[in-house]
Order: sequence, then C-alpha cells, then structure tokens
Amino acid sequence: MKQVEIHLKKRDSDTIVRAIKAFEPVDWIQFDIEQQDRKMIRVLMHDGRCQVLIDAVSEALENCQDWRVTMIPVEASLPEPRELEQDEAASELRVLREELLDDVVKDATLTRDFLILSALSTVVAAIGLNSNGVAAVIGAMVIAPLLGPILGFALGAGLGNMALLRQSGVTLAGGLGISLFVAFLISFVLPLNTDSYELMSRTQVRLDSIALALAAGGAAALSMAQGKSAVLVGVMVAAALLPPGAAFGLFVGSQEWSYAGRSGLLLLLNIICLLVSALAVFRLKNIKPRGWIDQQNATRAFWVNISLSAILLIGLVVLIIVLDLGDEVAIGD
Repeated sequence: MKQVEIHLKKRDSDTIVRAIKAFEPVDWIQFDIEQQDRKMIRVLMHDGRCQVLIDAVSEALENCQDWRVTMIPVEASLPEPRELEQDEAASELRVLREELLDDVVKDATLTRDFLILSALSTVVAAIGLNSNGVAAVIGAMVIAPLLGPILGFALGAGLGNMALLRQSGVTLAGGLGISLFVAFLISFVLPLNTDSYELMSRTQVRLDSIALALAAGGAAALSMAQGKSAVLVGVMVAAALLPPGAAFGLFVGSQEWSYAGRSGLLLLLNIICLLVSALAVFRLKNIKPRGWIDQQNATRAFWVNISLSAILLIGLVVLIIVLDLGDEVAIGD
C-alpha cells in the first residue's frame, strides 16, 4: 500500500475528492492546514490502484496552481485492508511510474562520482582478471555502476522520454570510455597473463551468452518494476559489463587484437541483450506515460529502439556462428 498526500487550494478539493471516491481507497481524510485557503487530503491506496489515482489527480489539477502530490510507502496498517481481487487490480506494478523514473534517473546521471566509481571498479577488475582472482572480479562486478544507464535508456524508450534517452546514452558512453581507458593504461604496467582463466574466459563468446544476458536484463527490469532493487546486485554479477570491457582494454594495450575483438564482441553483446530484454519487460509491464500523445511517442520510441537492437543482435549472432565455425576448422587442422 501507499499513502498519497495531496496539498492543494480549497477551491480545487471537491474535484479531487470525487476522483478519490471513484477509485475506492482503503481510507482517506481531508483537513485544513495552517496555510490560509489550503487543504491536505491523505489517501491510503492499494498498490494496484495507486498509479491510476495519481494519474487522475494529476490530470484534474493540471491547470491548477500551487498543488503537490506526495507518495509515501506504507509498511503495515491495522486493521489489515481487504485484498484486491485479481480483476479489481488496475495494475500489477508494485512501484509507481514516478518512483521508478526517479530511481532510474539517479543511476543514469553522469556525475563525477559515477566516473570515479567506474574507474576504480575497472582497476579492481583488471587486476583480478590478470591475476585470475575470482573474488576481485566479482567485487568489481558489484561496484560497477554501468547497469544503471542501460536501464535508464530502456525506461526512456518505454516512456518516450528523449531527455532520459540522451542522458543515459551519454552516461553509458562516459562510463565505458573511462573504463576502457583505465584498463588500457593498466596494460602498460601489468604484463598480460594469458594463463589466467578469468581473463581468457572473456574472449569466449557463445550463443548461451545471449540467453544469459537476456535473462539478466529482464530480471533487472522486473526487479525495478516491483520495487526490489536489492535483486540488482545478483543481476550485476550474472551479466556484468565491466569484466569484458576491462579485458578489452588490457588486450588492446598489449596489442592482442584477436582477443580484443572477441572481448569487445562480448561487451557489445551484453549491452544489446540487456537493453532488449529491459525494453521488453518495461513494455509488458505496461509502463507508459500518462497522456495519449506521450503514449504514442513512447510507442514509436519503443519500436525504433527494439528494431535497431534486434538488427544488431541478429548481426552479432551471425558473427558468433562464423567465429565458432572458424574455431572448429582451426582445431580440425
């Protein structure tokens, strides 16, 4: 459940009260507050109906002034409210669109801390890969912030939010750029250890890598849509972007072009698969903007991005098959 607090002028309160009653809240109350000519309405709503109520209130107050809607999660309430039947629930989302957008924007913003964290996690990953240190590689996976901008890009496409699309793209490019550059510099300090399993495993690109990245991206988007951000830690480990990126930088610095190409292919494959599955999940969860025109723009942005991603993914699949056939021929010779 969520508690919705609506601060508004008294003259606008009747319209809002009618909207609240139409959605059958668990409980609600309105009262005057200290500011002159103002009221506050407090509503307790089921998660399944909270989004439609927020949209209705926002639409009703769109042309009004001096109003604010605040959403507060409710951990427990006594007596326990009646559970909504399946056909009564207006939405399966456990988190509001506004909450999801706020969380994603924070993770998809290019800041100095984001760049520093990307650089430091690359140092950990590069050393761990080169020394075959599993613990160091896993630690770098967890602290690397590169999953945030990919989810931001997917949500931006789902909502038709061009500003978020651009911001997420710039942030991802900045994070990957600093990671590749740091790994490239480290390659001049650490002699390349081709006996390291952790390092050489990032040159192995197979079709099962696609299934792993698709499943991880879907799990990440679904966990955010359900308000379970803790699950993202497991996703970061399952389909990390940093290890293949760090391996790519190490191989480029050591002029191992064949290995660099394969690790770069794995990095690109992970990015595209994460994006495709996150786009699909946000679409299936019916995460969309409120206005009809915005919904049309969001649909257009979704199909453009999913089509381009699918074309790239098909091209990568063909390339993986060609590489696998080449490896089999080389082994046969």
